[in-house]
Amino acid sequence: MANLGVDSEQEPLLGDRTPGSREWDIIETEEHYKSRWRSIRILYLTMFLSSVGFSIVIMSIWPYLQKIDQTADASFLGWVIASYSLGQMVASPIFGLWSNYRPRKEPLIVSIFISVAANCLYAYVHVPASHNKYYMLAARGLVGFGAASTDEVQVPQENIDQVAVVATNILFFVILFIFALFETIVTPLTMDMYAWTREQAVLYDGIILAALGVEAVIIFMGIKLLSKKIGERALLLGGLIIIWVGFFVLLPWGNQFPKIQWEDLHNNSIPNTTFGEIIITLWKSPREDHSEEPTGCPVEQAWCLYTPMIHLAQFLISAVLIGIGYPSCNVMSYTLYSKILGPNPQGVYMGWLTASGSAARILGPVFISQVYTAWGPRWAFSLVCGMVVLTVTLLGVVYRRLIAFSVRHGRIQE
Repeated sequence: MANLGVDSEQEPLLGDRTPGSREWDIIETEEHYKSRWRSIRILYLTMFLSSVGFSIVIMSIWPYLQKIDQTADASFLGWVIASYSLGQMVASPIFGLWSNYRPRKEPLIVSIFISVAANCLYAYVHVPASHNKYYMLAARGLVGFGAASTDEVQVPQENIDQVAVVATNILFFVILFIFALFETIVTPLTMDMYAWTREQAVLYDGIILAALGVEAVIIFMGIKLLSKKIGERALLLGGLIIIWVGFFVLLPWGNQFPKIQWEDLHNNSIPNTTFGEIIITLWKSPREDHSEEPTGCPVEQAWCLYTPMIHLAQFLISAVLIGIGYPSCNVMSYTLYSKILGPNPQGVYMGWLTASGSAARILGPVFISQVYTAWGPRWAFSLVCGMVVLTVTLLGVVYRRLIAFSVRHGRIQE
């Protein structure tokens, strides 16, 4: 039985169907094999479409919120974005328990129905005469509720290093926390710093995030080969350091300030024009001159008057660095966690990891929106840098414990 456990740990999840593997002794018809892979490809497509939809919505939430309710500020944006993960975290155990006692189609159908209804509500939150921002908050929460996972809970076995498990959960929380706050603040930050309109912010930030997506695909392709040479822990550490550099670059420096958005005065002139601002001006469409939409850093945010602007080159360099560090850390944290658990049933432990990720996606947007609105980007990104330093310190403390289950128990050498 012990040999079977070791063999199962070292084999790919889908099996290689070679002599000596478990799949070699299992009789699987050609029809079953095709059906299994058809299901896997459907899951791939479903996850891809879900991610595309999420990316489209996340870029447009802030302009949409400002358009439907003038009383909404950047701090409320954090709650709107966090409501998605809150709904997901609440619904996951409910659907998981449901799927344990009833056919899995039932919770799946209900979740799809909730998702469709919630997205319809999101599309029409501009219709009510008042309190539109609260309708958006409810809509996003219901979308997250419908997107909940239906993974079954399994009973874990013992002999797992609980310190390594807890530490990896904390690392995973911080990684998702940082990326959640970054994607939350991108749109408000660029609108404040570069006086972009809502339409421009959605377009340009969408292009930037699309480029980061392409960058992440390249990272995912190369990280497998690199992990074999230097190891998962070293890649995780390197990714965190790159993220720290990315947020450090994002700190505002110099003596040039963003354009102020006054309540009663709309001034299209941009004093002290820099190279980055010249590029932005070239991007602007001619019809912008006829728009009455105010742009710039709102005077209600007091820090706009004394905090230097973040230049476009700073922002782009920071985005590239974070786009390198985040996928590296994300993949390595998953890999290490799975290896730490080993051949044991991983349902409950993966549930903890999902819960920590959901909590990060709840707290990250709330944290950055509150701190950014009250104190500005200098305080917000300085606190993020400090958080990354603490995370690197934690990784250094538990570095030797983040090893595979089979290595810890002496079944194979590291």
